[in-house]
Amino acid sequence: MAYKLDTLCVQGGYRPQSGGERIPPISQSTTYYYANTQEMADLFDLKGDGYFYTRLANPTVAAFEGKVAALEGGVAAVGCASGMSATTLAALTVCGAGDNIVSSSAIYGGTFNLFAVTLPKVGIETRFFDPDAPAEEIEKLIDDKTKIIFTETIANPSIKVLDFGKIAAIAQKHGVLFAVDNTLATPVLCRPFEHGANLIIHSSSKYLDGHAAALGGVIVDGGNFNYKGNSRYESFNVPDESYHGLVYADLPAAQFATKCRAQMIRDIGAIMSPQNAFLSWLGCDTLALRMERHSSNAKKVAAYLDAHPKIDWVWHASLPANKYHALAEKYLPKGQGGMLSFGIKGDVAQAAKFMEALRLITQETHVADVRSCVLHPASTTHRQLTKEELEQAGVPENLVRLSVGIENPDDIIADLDQALARI
Repeated sequence: MAYKLDTLCVQGGYRPQSGGERIPPISQSTTYYYANTQEMADLFDLKGDGYFYTRLANPTVAAFEGKVAALEGGVAAVGCASGMSATTLAALTVCGAGDNIVSSSAIYGGTFNLFAVTLPKVGIETRFFDPDAPAEEIEKLIDDKTKIIFTETIANPSIKVLDFGKIAAIAQKHGVLFAVDNTLATPVLCRPFEHGANLIIHSSSKYLDGHAAALGGVIVDGGNFNYKGNSRYESFNVPDESYHGLVYADLPAAQFATKCRAQMIRDIGAIMSPQNAFLSWLGCDTLALRMERHSSNAKKVAAYLDAHPKIDWVWHASLPANKYHALAEKYLPKGQGGMLSFGIKGDVAQAAKFMEALRLITQETHVADVRSCVLHPASTTHRQLTKEELEQAGVPENLVRLSVGIENPDDIIADLDQALARI
């Protein structure tokens, strides 16, 4: 039976056995016992289902993976230690020295740094494009070594909304894997597989957990990309001698997720912890309810800020005059999320004075949980970028990022109002 998404938030990923735990228990063990030698050997050969070492898989983590895969409509998921490890492992699953990634420039600062600074050290280049650029300009960056086109559904912190149709068409035309970071939208507001994506990445530390309690990330395999015989993805079509000649493209399903787990998780070990998986699984129970409130609160806050004389500009796609309003109506009709950015009139010092005057809303290096918080990206999450790179990423120096929580919206607006009165 096909359940609706808000039901999957509560019921997805785990089904109790008769007499067993109603919710997945925390399997806080590094290893697992087997009396039968062949049974364990089959697990090492990927011929059986089960667990032999938590560095590769764990029952609690598997429950969370199953829930997120169900929510996104994917065939499998891989729980990772953080959102950044999820992005890194996804890239390394398909990329090697000499390969390249074609990425939107409007992405999270940590991801920009990974692509621009860290991956080049192992021979993987990233070519950045303006997501608003015409398709033919983006296509010029693709060659026979391009392995991924990478984007964000809602860009952090520029709040640009992705034109899925344009990017999906480019990816399909060139036979390139289309990866989308869906952290700020979540599957409640947008399901990228329905719009042509092949791979979805989440920092589950954000809305999926929703309570700033559990670090984690997840990669979701859409099962909708053909690796078989695709010369661009040779590593999927040649025998993996570390698994007795297994050819990933020959697997009936979840080729990407299996290769990621069998090679990257095995060798790098950045799997999600059982405790964090348990907390994230619980957090997803209320995801549909929270995203509705985050979105409605942010819409009210955006309208308030947009009318305030001390605010230079506001970025949130709920605003009718916003550049991405039409795209949001197409791809985010249920709400545009709780993230918005705005510019304080004046210099960086004015922005700092405003944030320090807030009482309810806290200043912290985080977004997308139940509590409202602010950050100045140019001096924190994006401080490693040059002024030119900040402009390329769509992050002006006076930008304040506001993650709108689920508090009463009147209280959020009152706090903003008293802080703005002080500058």
